[in-house]
Order: sequence, then structure tokens, then C-alpha cells
Amino acid sequence: MKQPVTERRAWQVALRQAQAIEAAWNDPPVRQRAILACRHWLAQQDRLPHLHKLAALLEPDMERRQLGAVLAPLERVAAQQRVTDVEILEADALTAPIAGGPPLPLTVVVDCLRSAFNLGGIFRTAECLGVARIWLCGYTADPSHAQVAQAAMGAEALVPWQVWPRVTDALEALRAEGVVRVALETVRDAPDPADYPWTFPCALVLGNERFGLDAATLAQVDGVARIPVHGRKNSLNVAAAFAVCGYAVRRAWDRR
Repeated sequence: MKQPVTERRAWQVALRQAQAIEAAWNDPPVRQRAILACRHWLAQQDRLPHLHKLAALLEPDMERRQLGAVLAPLERVAAQQRVTDVEILEADALTAPIAGGPPLPLTVVVDCLRSAFNLGGIFRTAECLGVARIWLCGYTADPSHAQVAQAAMGAEALVPWQVWPRVTDALEALRAEGVVRVALETVRDAPDPADYPWTFPCALVLGNERFGLDAATLAQVDGVARIPVHGRKNSLNVAAAFAVCGYAVRRAWDRR
């Protein structure tokens, strides 16, 4: 009998997360984060007992053969389902060799994001850009949240991340490292990211979807960039805004 779309989707997400563990196997810190994220997600699948029980097989110090015991049933179910070109590309992306060259010296600081899906999108874009790290501040979720992992599609295991309870502490740590801190906000007369004089290493600070960054945070950064808009809304969704600004930062780094 054909599985419901929601169940098929759950098996696909589980397979991608297990493949992310395999792709990161030679990098122990990244591998451990991927294992914990996958185990947390599987443990939440109470309505799918065959998936749920796989969580018990994932341990931070597991051996590679234990991973095989998780991958085998996931791959078997996936093989029974219709595979689309998009799914093939996603699987290839997780198992392909990491591109050479140093990471983009950009720290993405995310403060008090409400949406776990938005954060997952930010992880996925950050991985495409080669971002060095993501710092999660305030009540922002982390990649152990199922919706972050679902939207990130394995990228959460490939980009280093760190949790900071207070954004002020994160920004002070960046200042101590000599990192230039730039906020992305709807501040009047702030330059377009394409025209901003980016210097490296730098940090891009993103705020809450509704309220943005507060005045105290803006007073702590070294500069502000603003994406020009031409409709009635004065801003983009935070994940889309990061993509626009992130590619401007990447181009500035590539032109240096």
C-alpha cells in the first residue's frame, strides 16, 4: 500500500539527516551535532514507531557500523518510493565532497527568531555561501528542533553553530575577536548590501521577524545595511533577506 505523503516525507527527512551524519563522519564535532539532531528528530516521531525506534541506535560516540543499522531501513524504504530529480540532487549534495578553499569569514548572528522554519532556511543558505559559523541568541531555536532540521535539509550538520543566551554577549565576543559587526535592518539611509564597504572578518546580525533588532543592539554594532524595497511592505522575510545580503557579502569576499 502506498504510504501517505506525510509519512513518506518523514522517511525522506530521516534519511537526509542520517546521510548528513555519514557526510560529516571524519569531522567529529560536526558528526556529533548531526547525530544529536537526527536522534532528537527521530525521537519525536511517536506516530511512526518504525522511525521512532531508530533514535535508540544513535549515540554521540557511536561506531560507523551502528550508523549502518540506521541507514539500512531508511534507504530500503526510500528505494520503494518514487524518487524525484529534486530528491536525487539533495542526496548528492549531502554526500558530495566539500568544496575546497577557506570558509567565508562571516558569522551570522541570529537574535530571537520566532520561526524554526526561517532558521532552517538560514542554515541552508549559509551552507551554500560557505559561511564560517552561525550564532543563535535569545530564544532562537537550535538545530535539535525538528522544524529547523526539516527546513535546513542537512545543512544544520555542516555549518558550525553556537548558542548565546544574550545577543549583547555575542556581539561583545565578536568585538574582542576584531570582527566588524553589521546589522541588517530597515534603518533610513543605510546603504544597500551591494554597496556596503564590507571588510573581513565580519558578522551579519539578524533580528526578530516582527520587531527587528532593538535600539540597544543597533547601538552596539559597527554599521547597518538595508535592503531597498519597492512595494508596500518595508522588509523581506528574514530568511529571504539573509539570502540577498549574504550573497552581497560573498561577492565582496570573492572580489577582494
